[in-house]
Amino acid sequence: MFTGIVTDVGELLSVEERAEGLRRFTIGCKYDPDTIAIGASIACSGPCLTVVERGMRGNRAWFSVDAAAETLAVTTAGHWKAGTRLNLERALKMGDELGGHMVSGHVDGVAELVTREDLPDMAKLTFRVPTALARFIAPKGSVALDGVSLTVNTVEGDRFSVLIIPHTLAVTTFGALRAGDRINLEIDQMARYAIRWLETRE
Repeated sequence: MFTGIVTDVGELLSVEERAEGLRRFTIGCKYDPDTIAIGASIACSGPCLTVVERGMRGNRAWFSVDAAAETLAVTTAGHWKAGTRLNLERALKMGDELGGHMVSGHVDGVAELVTREDLPDMAKLTFRVPTALARFIAPKGSVALDGVSLTVNTVEGDRFSVLIIPHTLAVTTFGALRAGDRINLEIDQMARYAIRWLETRE
């Protein structure tokens, strides 16, 4: 589990095709590799991926994760290439501060940035989401976008907006987002279960 509070922005160093439908990503980071266990979970711009290797190259730490066909198909990971910047968050430990909201790292779909409006003290980003996911998004509710916990500002049909403060723009990949970019979307778990409960009652 995660909270959607990014603790590092990593850089994809290499992409390796493995067995059919499997791709290995090696990601440079600022984490101490000695603190990363093989088999640990790290959220990489949304998807929860399992560490299979880690180490140092010169003075730079790195870790490798494998992404299977399903992850490559339903997230933006299928389009990652060397140089791609990724929001990173390590899995929660008992006693950690829950600063965002409960995030599983199980991406539901991909959202497209429709417009970006840079205001004096924040940026307003408006996204389009698949119709099937739009009903899970409500004003003042939570979403995770590329692994970042955010509060929904407005909702209209299959579009919703969020307001991004300067700190978040500076410490995540959001500062570089432009209209047309696609990012990973995870809907709030409470919304998922609430809709499911209503469906079963009907």
